[in-house]
Amino acid sequence: MAARDLQERIKKLIVDRRLPSGSPLPTEPELMEFLGASRNSVREALKALQAMGIVEIRHGFGTYVGPMSLAPMVEGLTFRTVAGHHRGEDSLVQLLELREAMEAGLVSRLAGRLPEADLVELTALVDRMDERSGHGAGLAETDRAFHAALYRGLDNALLSEVLEAFWDVFHRVQRDLVDVPQDPRVTCRQHREILDAVRSGDAVRAEQAIRDHFDNIRARLSSIVTTRPEDPRTLHNEPV
Repeated sequence: MAARDLQERIKKLIVDRRLPSGSPLPTEPELMEFLGASRNSVREALKALQAMGIVEIRHGFGTYVGPMSLAPMVEGLTFRTVAGHHRGEDSLVQLLELREAMEAGLVSRLAGRLPEADLVELTALVDRMDERSGHGAGLAETDRAFHAALYRGLDNALLSEVLEAFWDVFHRVQRDLVDVPQDPRVTCRQHREILDAVRSGDAVRAEQAIRDHFDNIRARLSSIVTTRPEDPRTLHNEPV
């Protein structure tokens, strides 16, 4: 039996038995009998599924249903973006525009619909940005927390995971390839505008605020990518 067929049958077993993350899978001998496959074939299929995050092999304990995270997508998209950058493509800008398309299409659904508890949390995050910007401190983590809290209001776990995955990819790639400076005061002001638009229930204004935010990032990113010469050390993962 082909390796891919074994993987599909193990995935079907998980689905058919409705096994949640963390559930133990049948033992290796049981899988060999169930699949009619050799020990080596079963092990190779499990290793491939582990790389996808579908199963988790705990040596000495057994095999379990994996976290089913988007980590493989993050790794693949990160590598694709880095490789494209070194080929001279605008892969960083393309990645940013993918995030923008998702967020601009979603924020209007939140206008006037967020519960008071979420608005209080978002206000506290913007206030923290304001405080940190006054001290010249970085805003990356607070920025990330703001976007996560904002779209949590859509009550869609998969959507939240995808947005988090795009955030992971963008910031990993940005950290490894280019240092994009920012004016913390502008970042803080733009997030307060997003929050005010959502609170007021103005969907058009909320979408425009998101687009203005991404326009600012895109302008800074484009200027860095087009004017900064490629440092050959980045091609060998050397510190810059």
